Amino acid sequence: MVSDASRRRWRGGPVTVSTAAGRTAGRVGVAAVAGLVGWHVVPAGTWLPGVRAALLPALDGRGHPGRVALTFDDGPDPGTTPLFLRALDRLSVRATFFVLGERLERAPALGRRIADEGHELAVHGWRHDPPWVPRPVRDVREVARAAELVARTAGRWPLWYRPPYGVLTGGRWAAARAAGLRPVLWSAWGRDWTADATARSVRAEVARKLRGGATVLLHDSDAMCAPGSWRAALGALPGLVAECRARGLEVGPLAGHGVGGASVAEVRGARRRTEEARRRADEARRPTGGV
Repeated sequence: MVSDASRRRWRGGPVTVSTAAGRTAGRVGVAAVAGLVGWHVVPAGTWLPGVRAALLPALDGRGHPGRVALTFDDGPDPGTTPLFLRALDRLSVRATFFVLGERLERAPALGRRIADEGHELAVHGWRHDPPWVPRPVRDVREVARAAELVARTAGRWPLWYRPPYGVLTGGRWAAARAAGLRPVLWSAWGRDWTADATARSVRAEVARKLRGGATVLLHDSDAMCAPGSWRAALGALPGLVAECRARGLEVGPLAGHGVGGASVAEVRGARRRTEEARRRADEARRPTGGV
């Protein structure tokens, strides 16, 4: 027969075990959250130019010392992108356009025009979302969706991914890897998104970090910038290209810039994904149903 004292001890036992288990579970939960936050946030430190330049030159966009890669973000924009295409054509320059999937979906003809005129299309994401909340599953889905749309538009799988705001979180890095894209940011920018930007200020800002092998960031749309700020970037183009040429630097797209060097496996993977995208596009166009 169990005594009252033993019964009281027995009754109290599970409470003690539950409390200890709760504390352990709490510590595990805190560690898991801390791990997730670290995985999400730590890679975002590459946004800092000094960190990027010192530790990750390929992510900084540094390529062949005799070239400068010219890149544009946030398009395609039917109201402004054609003006940039016209200016680039007059300058005999080709560039890389990092496009947003939702904007390319609304302006597919403009996307095809960019590619047809010899420019390179790359992935800027599906939307221009802020990076603060971890969304790894959505990141994978939307980067892949944007890459497939770019492939259907340009006829080949894109090589590059630049995240919105230039913040490369753990989820965005994983999404780029899953889609077979190489993340690349920039080594010089024009601060052309601000309300007080002018052609002169953009040129001066780019010139501060302009070196052989640099990747320059500008915007061909003000969709995510101060209204009308695109005029500063457009006005800066002739002088910027002239400055590069005066220094003996060729201006062109990221393709051929030698950023990090593409491995044989990466090239083969890009070709395979291009063929897969073409096959899916052909299947989508194929009539369905009976006679």
